[in-house]
Amino acid sequence: MPRVKSNVARLKRKNKVMKLAKGYFGGRSKLWKAAKESVERAQKYAYRDRRRKKGDFRRLWITRINAAARLHELSYSRLMNGLRRAGVEVNRQVLADLAVRDPVAFEQLAEVAKQAL
Repeated sequence: MPRVKSNVARLKRKNKVMKLAKGYFGGRSKLWKAAKESVERAQKYAYRDRRRKKGDFRRLWITRINAAARLHELSYSRLMNGLRRAGVEVNRQVLADLAVRDPVAFEQLAEVAKQAL
């Protein structure tokens, strides 16, 4: 069997994984197999949740907009429909921010939506 000389590359790969596993509990930060499995799992969840975060924020914005809209006798869907009909192009992130930080501006937008319905 031929001799394989991959010592430098293998150590580099291993050190990269062990560095990522720093701070994990017990053998997960010390033992190669446990560290490798933990890092792979962590990276898989991180990849998935970077995409999931976008939906989570959209859900939060819609909840905030709905709560603020109901203070002005509107539901979320009627508010959005009214704004669309009035030609107001404001995204949900900005609307949610207005609902929390500037209720007066949100009230004006709600009135615009009511007029358009």
